[in-house]
Amino acid sequence: MDLSRFARRRYTEGATPLHPLPRLSAALGPEAPEIWIKRDDLLGLAPGGNKTRKLEFLVADALAQGADTLVTCGAPQSNHCRITLAAAVREGLRCRFVIEERVPGSFREDASGNHFLFRLMGVEDLVVVPAGSDMAAAMQRVADELAATGRRAYVIPGGGSNALGGLGYVACAQELQQQCFELGVQFDDVVVGSGSSGTHGGLLAGFLGNRIALPITGIGVSRDPAEQEPLVWHEAQAVCDLLGLGLTVPREAVVSVGGYWQPKYSLPNARMVEAVQLLARTEAILLDPVYTGKVMAGLVGLVREGRWRRGQRVLFLHTGGLPSLFGSEAVLLGRAGVPR
Repeated sequence: MDLSRFARRRYTEGATPLHPLPRLSAALGPEAPEIWIKRDDLLGLAPGGNKTRKLEFLVADALAQGADTLVTCGAPQSNHCRITLAAAVREGLRCRFVIEERVPGSFREDASGNHFLFRLMGVEDLVVVPAGSDMAAAMQRVADELAATGRRAYVIPGGGSNALGGLGYVACAQELQQQCFELGVQFDDVVVGSGSSGTHGGLLAGFLGNRIALPITGIGVSRDPAEQEPLVWHEAQAVCDLLGLGLTVPREAVVSVGGYWQPKYSLPNARMVEAVQLLARTEAILLDPVYTGKVMAGLVGLVREGRWRRGQRVLFLHTGGLPSLFGSEAVLLGRAGVPR
């Protein structure tokens, strides 16, 4: 597939690292598969993560349309908002957020983590709305207010998850294919976080379009499969349609696993704490409590259930989220109780 017909900004030098995690694999027992990692937490923009790939295409489109302000949305500790702001700063644009307080009382002006970075990097304004708000409408109101003053806003959906943003993970699929060729490795499965669906759906579209016969297992970070899989299918199909591939995404290609995100999106649980500690203490790689910690908890749980066996090779896609660690010290160091 040729992505060169789409405008793109480049925020990362070269490919993100791809390497094995031998100490983690050993810690999971003699029957565990060989676990590898792709370090998309090391993508460009402060301090990296999967949204960077999506923003390369979305910000290029914003600039082509003459926008002077990026408007997007997320939760109080949104990685997507933080990386969108970093892209805006890089391009000399202004940036505004609509923050959805999905857990009542979770927004605090004095919060650390990503909220601190919002302020440090100079977000122009943020509006807090209650859980369940129509986020598209709320962002459009911000855009309309800016238009009334002569400015031009570009609205980016939550997570950067639309067909154009999904091209970032089509590019990732191509990058991964080349790395596997160069390293002489093959994988039996790819484990990825499945939330707003842009990463999971974009990667699936990239695999289909590039004829990469490799299954993807999404670990839900906010929904169980009955609700999550239709979102991923829709995203993957939209990306395929944008690329003009002329194919229908097979429903059976969309696979997700639930049960690891409860009790609620962004709230900690014991399996997440174990996973964050395990990777930190075996490989010195840091996960976050909202996304990658729960995704790794899913991978660990599936290994223990026997989903993969010794001799197989499983790839974990690390999508970033480091700043969210800071603000969760008590939970992650065992000083506060969490649901099992």
